[in-house]
Amino acid sequence: MEGINKVVAHLWFDKEAVEAGEFYLKVFKNSKLLNKTKIPGTPSGDVGSVTLAIEDLNLMMISAGPYFTVNPSVSFVVSCTSKEEVKHYWDAFIEGGKAMMPLDTYPFSELYGWVEDKFGVSWQLMHVEDESFGVKIRPSLMFVGDNCGRAEEAMNYYTEVFRNAEIKTVSRYGDGFPPNKPDMLNFAEFVLEGQSFSIMDSAYDHEFNFSEGVSFIVNCDTQEEIDYYWETLSADPSAEQCGWLKDKFGVSWQIVPTIMNDMMAEVDPEVLGRVTKAFLQMKKFDLDQLEKSYRGT
Repeated sequence: MEGINKVVAHLWFDKEAVEAGEFYLKVFKNSKLLNKTKIPGTPSGDVGSVTLAIEDLNLMMISAGPYFTVNPSVSFVVSCTSKEEVKHYWDAFIEGGKAMMPLDTYPFSELYGWVEDKFGVSWQLMHVEDESFGVKIRPSLMFVGDNCGRAEEAMNYYTEVFRNAEIKTVSRYGDGFPPNKPDMLNFAEFVLEGQSFSIMDSAYDHEFNFSEGVSFIVNCDTQEEIDYYWETLSADPSAEQCGWLKDKFGVSWQIVPTIMNDMMAEVDPEVLGRVTKAFLQMKKFDLDQLEKSYRGT
């Protein structure tokens, strides 16, 4: 698939993926549809999938049944160069959604709001004074519950696992922000294969944690690359299925051959059916077997 990033954010919906995709294309002016496909014959029936490029973020969404739901453990930070832009996104997302932190002035931003949109996806909207902030939209990982206090460990781990990675910014709570401990991260930014992330700890009581509702696809060019990420990241054998895995922090990843994006865009239902049947039987993807299924050999 032309223009797809190495690391892609992925949202799981019951039936709303296409509707959500159309909504985001309207909300974000600098956005485009990269792919829209239907995957037949899965345990969830025929599954619809759309992939968008929104600013510098690739976002894939799938309608695959009521098995997982998105939640605020992973949100998307939108850096805005004007207060009018913040209000534009807030007005779009609050309709049918709910405020998690009201749109207001905070010590870290003259105008900021955290909102969950009508599809359950969380957005942190922030006015940024410095227009050279570089990244428009980044996924944000929030470490809560038993994971709280492990954000820095996770950031160090991810930037070791991914070969093209770096830590950009680290900020801690310091004194005066209980129940958060002074050495916990209140904000940090790191980059994996060109995709920026932010990460934080939160010691407040939350009724959510990481789940398959939000995962991250890693597009791999070779079987060796698939093997490396699979063996390095996977920490829960029971979660291994169809290229999906969970790491030691409970974050879900999909380790996928890059060429599969083109395979799943196939219009011939017989070819698409062969590929689907093949990958549904796999845990870790076997690139050779997928290519044989695609060719019918």
